[in-house]
Parts: sequence; C-alpha cells; structure tokens
Amino acid sequence: RHSFQCVLLSFILSSTFFLSFYFIFICSFMVAAPIFGYLGDRFNRKIILSCGIFFWSFVTLLSSFITKDYYWLLVLSRCLVGIGESSYSSISPTIIGDLFTNNKRTMMLSVFYLAIPLGSGLGYILGSIAKDAGGHWYWALRVSPMLGLIAGTLILIVVPEPKRGIADHITGRIKTRTSWLCDMKALAKNRSYVFSSLASAAVSFATGAFGIWIPQYLVRAQVVQKTAVSCTYQPCSSKDSLIFGAITCVTGLLGVVIGAVTTRLCRQKTERADPLVCAVSMLGSAIFICLIFVVAKKSIVGAYICIFIGETLLFLNWAITADILMFVVIPTRRATAVAFQGFTSHLLGDAGSPYLIGLISDALQESYATSSLWQFLSLGYALMLCPFVIVLGGMFFLATALFFLDDRDKAEKQHIASDTYINGRSSLINRGQSTKWRENRSYVTDGHPHSRY
Repeated sequence: RHSFQCVLLSFILSSTFFLSFYFIFICSFMVAAPIFGYLGDRFNRKIILSCGIFFWSFVTLLSSFITKDYYWLLVLSRCLVGIGESSYSSISPTIIGDLFTNNKRTMMLSVFYLAIPLGSGLGYILGSIAKDAGGHWYWALRVSPMLGLIAGTLILIVVPEPKRGIADHITGRIKTRTSWLCDMKALAKNRSYVFSSLASAAVSFATGAFGIWIPQYLVRAQVVQKTAVSCTYQPCSSKDSLIFGAITCVTGLLGVVIGAVTTRLCRQKTERADPLVCAVSMLGSAIFICLIFVVAKKSIVGAYICIFIGETLLFLNWAITADILMFVVIPTRRATAVAFQGFTSHLLGDAGSPYLIGLISDALQESYATSSLWQFLSLGYALMLCPFVIVLGGMFFLATALFFLDDRDKAEKQHIASDTYINGRSSLINRGQSTKWRENRSYVTDGHPHSRY
C-alpha cells in the first residue's frame, strides 16, 4: 500500500489528484472491515487472515501490468487491495489477544504494531528504490507482493488458532453466541471503546495527511530556500520520500517500544496508565508538529528533527490503543470491535484528511498559483489543521481514562459470569448423566434387565 504512495508523489499534478487512489483504497477498506470483523468472531481466523494476504498480494502484482490506457483497472485494483488488507487489520490483533494477557500482551501487540510504521517507511524506501532502479513506477508494485506471499504462507504453517478467550481463562463459549446487532449495541454503550476509537481517528487523520503531504511540503520548502529547483519533468527526485520513510521507520520503532515500556512502568502507579500515557503523548506530539511549520522555511534539518520527535510521540499510542480495547471488550466481540474501530478511524481520519488538506491548500494558493513561496505557505497553513485534531484526540484519551476502570470491570464480570455459567451447566450435565446411569444400572439384575415396576 505505502509503496504505491511513493509512486503518486512522482506525478506533478494538483494537490487534489491524490484523492482518487488513496480515497478509493480507504473506502474499500472501511466497507470490508465490518464484514471481516463479523467473520473473525465466528470462523477460523487464521484461514481468513491468510486468504486476505494472498488476495491483496496477487492483486497488487497484477496492477503493475496495467497501462495508462486502462486507468479504471488501476483504480479497481486499489479497491480490491483495500478489501484484502482489511481482513488482516481486523483479525490479527484478536489472535494476539487470545495468546497473551496483561503486560505480555502489551509487549506482543507492540511488536505487531511495529509493522505499521515499519511497513509505511519501507514502502516509501523500497518503492522509491524500485521505481528509480527500474525507471518506471510499476516496479514499485512488484516488490511487496513477494513479501506478502511469504507472510501468508508462514501464517498458515506457523501461527496457531487459539480458542477465543483462552488467555482470559474462559474455558468454553460465552452462554450463547450473540447476534451482530447485540454486539454493536454493547460496543456503542462501552464508553472507553467509543472515546478511544475517536482518539484513534484523530491519529489516523494526522498520519494520513502527513504520509501524503509532508514529503511534498519539504520539497516546496527547499525550493523556497533555493537549495532545490521545482521539478517539472518526471522522474523527480525521491530523496525526500526516502528520508521521510527512514524517519517513519525509526520513529515507529521507537514510539511503539517507548509506549509499551512507559505503560508497563506507569501501571505500577495507576490503573489508568494506558489511556493517560496516550493522552500525554498526543498532546506532546501536537507541540512538535506545530514547530515543523515554524522552522521549515529556514531549516530543513530543524523540520526533520521536529518530525522525528512529533512522530515518535504520535506512534507511541498505537499498541496501547489496541490493548485498551482488549481490556474493555469481551473476547467473542473483539474482532467486531477492532473492525469498527478501524472503520471509524478511517471514516473520520485518513479517508478525508489528505483530500481536505489538498483542498484547503489549492484554495489558498488559487490567487498566486505561480508563486513558489505561496505554494509552500498554503500547504503549510493547510497542514496546521493536524495539530488541532491531535489535541482533540488527546482530550478523547483523557475521557477514556475517566471510564476505563468501570468498563474493564464490566468486561471481567462478563468473563466470570460466562465461566461460572459454563462450569455450572457442565456440572449439572455430569450430575444428570451420573444419576441416569445409576438408575439404569439398578434395572439390571444378574445381567437381565427388569422393569422399574
């Protein structure tokens, strides 16, 4: 997915051009996520997961052979890739949630969520390298499918399919399988889940806008500083995409690891550590992201430093957000919860943020379209919306902290009630079977059955 974004950056078109491919991918992802969430709570997750990976890898590979004459097929391919990727994003965290618990689950989710910034950064790097080496954009789409096929095969062979709730000591099924509508009503009443999902949408808003526009913003900054010239013929330089990709990789690794370690330490002081750590990190991130637009005009190095710190703090909460969900949602509802959290994050976040930023930028520079300075400033003014959204996300995490303990206790009580019901029912069944055996045994004398009458 992210290797394709580096391809888009090589085209010299208006800001709103990026809407077509990116928006279609996100929309297909959003539509498919609830479906895979429903399936993930009811069927074999490992098979669904592998099929999704194979599907999007195959479609990505085929899309590299599409020519410009069949533009609509390229658009369709991005739609299909979104469907395939939604299977993975909706189901994978629930498998981890059923394999581990408490601090160990936090660490394992952190390892898993390293893939988001790492994949994003490597997408820019490998995509840019492949495009430059092959001399054409389609080579950027022939690297990731090979990696996807390897990952899908390893999941089928190596990854276990744990019973739902086994890590939470639920030895059987919850009383009866609840309907999808019942699951949705329960999630809507779960305040920690709702507020953390809104906070996740704020993160998605910022990361979606940055992934598309920050490399181009830095190119425009260098043109204003007269350290580079505006590119009018492709292929354009991929230097800024490579640097931004490298920063995304490193900050993603640091952010997720620091988040896991910080949360583990803070849990010794307060039981509300998870949402509080997320809130503080987002508020701190907003400060450094604001500074990007202050220093970029004078110093590209200073801008990269602010990006580094701001992204580190922003990425800090990804794994923790997933862990909050695992605490406050019962195991047989988690795939649906993850899917709809992703749906909300994309719907309110990166589904519209790149388009909105591009629209604002184009509107601001309309009167001075030929001015390099105004092209740079207009994009910076548009991107200034992101820090305000991040602050709003921090407020949502603070709201999550208010209700976190109550919602966690409710989920634990449901676990206990379910286990008690199952054990009690099993005991009654065994007792009934034992009584029936004794009654039947009393009807047999000397090997011959006799009537009870």
